[in-house]
Amino acid sequence: MKKKIMVTGFGGFVAGSVIAHSQNDWEVHTVDRIEVPAEQGNVKYYGLDLLNRERLAQLFIEINPDAVIHTAALADIDFCENKQDIAEKINVGITKSLTGLCSKTGAKMILLSTDTVFDGKKGMYTEEDSPNPINFYAETKVKAEDSVRTLENSVVTRLSLVMGLPVMGSGNSFLAKTIKKLKLGEEVKFPANEIRTPVDVITLGKSLVELAGNDFRGTMHLAGSTRINRFDMAQQIAEKSGYSKDLIVATDSNVMEGRAPRPNDASLDNSLAKKVLKTAMRSLLEGLELTMNFKLEK
Repeated sequence: MKKKIMVTGFGGFVAGSVIAHSQNDWEVHTVDRIEVPAEQGNVKYYGLDLLNRERLAQLFIEINPDAVIHTAALADIDFCENKQDIAEKINVGITKSLTGLCSKTGAKMILLSTDTVFDGKKGMYTEEDSPNPINFYAETKVKAEDSVRTLENSVVTRLSLVMGLPVMGSGNSFLAKTIKKLKLGEEVKFPANEIRTPVDVITLGKSLVELAGNDFRGTMHLAGSTRINRFDMAQQIAEKSGYSKDLIVATDSNVMEGRAPRPNDASLDNSLAKKVLKTAMRSLLEGLELTMNFKLEK
């Protein structure tokens, strides 16, 4: 009998990869407030506003998952800065609700956090480095991390910039948007000041599913093996995809009006992931190759 996994936010970019890579080995239950698609294989979909604590608790008891991968979040940094009450309710409140439910049943809780919990002054942050958020979105993620760490059976994953094409559903893929514009010959702006360690969505999905089923507990950075600024990254993506890199235009995200501050160097050290996980952490071009050629098994 397969163990049960609960994935929040099935309409999201990362959740699509998690669902795709868990459905062969797990009985998958996934929740979002958007329209529920038809059931596929071992995947059962539930339409539910996760802010509704009573209904969430009822569904959790009904499913009784062995593991929860919490991908649902409000991740628009500028929106979070301007609508802090909503960001707090979604990013912190829902996490606390799930943490409470997992504490009662012993289910393993896996939170998706972010590289932007760091201030960007150092770069190549390890799991031992202390967060110092410089925008409200990152503040909510630090609070969510603290909530999940009250559980012994839990993992906090900090994700670097997630790169790739949607595996299931749509989600928010900067790569898909970039390629669409490049096809039309349009210029695309990318910040040269932001240094990251982009991770491809295929590797990320596999890593999260592996963490749901293994014995690791604690904090882990899930990041690629290439440290690069976002402008140079986009130029490499354009060239690899057969488009002119001259269409990629450099900007500075921290001099643009009306935007919340971003850390300049939020690159993550992925040494722990390389040591613990069977899933390989890939370079930028390896990850791009993987996601561009990935085909979902039917």
